[in-house]
Amino acid sequence: MRVLFHVQHLLGVGHLRRGELITRALAARGIEVTVALGGHPVPEMPFADADVVALPPVSIEGANFKTLYDDAGQPITEAWKAARVKALIDVYDAVRPDVVLMEMFPFGRWRFRFELVPLVEHVKADNRPVQCVTSVRDILVASQRPDRATFAARFARDHLSAVLVHADPTLFTFDETYPHAGEIADLIHYTGYVTEDAERGPGERNGKVVVSAGGGAAAGSLLRTALAARELCPPTIRDRDWHILTGARASDADTAALVAKADRRTIVERFSPRFQALLDGAALSISQAGYNTVMNLLRAKIPAVVVPYEDGGETEQAFRAMRLEQRNLLNVVNGAALSPQTLAAAIVSADARRDRPVSRIDLEGASASAAAIERLIRT
Repeated sequence: MRVLFHVQHLLGVGHLRRGELITRALAARGIEVTVALGGHPVPEMPFADADVVALPPVSIEGANFKTLYDDAGQPITEAWKAARVKALIDVYDAVRPDVVLMEMFPFGRWRFRFELVPLVEHVKADNRPVQCVTSVRDILVASQRPDRATFAARFARDHLSAVLVHADPTLFTFDETYPHAGEIADLIHYTGYVTEDAERGPGERNGKVVVSAGGGAAAGSLLRTALAARELCPPTIRDRDWHILTGARASDADTAALVAKADRRTIVERFSPRFQALLDGAALSISQAGYNTVMNLLRAKIPAVVVPYEDGGETEQAFRAMRLEQRNLLNVVNGAALSPQTLAAAIVSADARRDRPVSRIDLEGASASAAAIERLIRT
């Protein structure tokens, strides 16, 4: 049983982490996974359970998704696109997968239709029974292009065997952010949220305040504000050890500036391979509201303050954060209102509410995704 998994990251690394967890679950079922990786490698997320084939890498500048840049920092050309399509098709021909798993497309990753549409057409021309599946997070970013949503439904109907929605429908249903969900209802499979396994062994209490920034490409302001807010907190919070994770893609300058402000009770590092264990033992978390971090928090069951990322028209994190705040599972500070004072107030409020209800949200999405793909292969 073989799966070809197309993974493309641009700004954050949440897609990579979710992909890693799904890959690990597939490998545990004896399924061979080849990852066609379209972004620059992130050493902290090596996809150790898969064979990784690096496509010609592509990136963006800041949070501007409109222009894609090649490895030399130049806008990609039609010739570059053709070369990457060929590279992807060559991977497919070499692997001869039973399933092609695409991350987000056609409900996202619109900029990569130049290679994913040809890939799916190539699959359709194969004389073997190969199935195409897409892997979609809980919330889609609001779009001003209804034609793209219409295209996605038509594409799914014509080419996909399943749409794996990594969500719990008791919290979010796909139709809340995708208007044509009813047209493809028979293809939609809710897997639960993808995060760390439930059975991780007993965690050690560390009593820390953990401040994290996801991938770190756009979170310098949050981390600096958190350090300033610390001084406004009562000693029961201020005098704890604060563990700051700047993110694998944080700039050297942002990381160095935080290191310069650190004292003996402040730890600054880019990345921890034991992030879930760190949260499991923590007293409190301060972070953005990306998919992976929020699910880590729900798994850890600790007080949490989140500041949704909203630059560049992003709506996904705010939508998720507000729903969870309504469920009394965390505290939210809107990015526009972020200041040391507002963040400190939210920290104190979260710390005082340690009797929050335990989340009953399904967090076993990795294993459920792998099981769904295995069923498709075996049918």
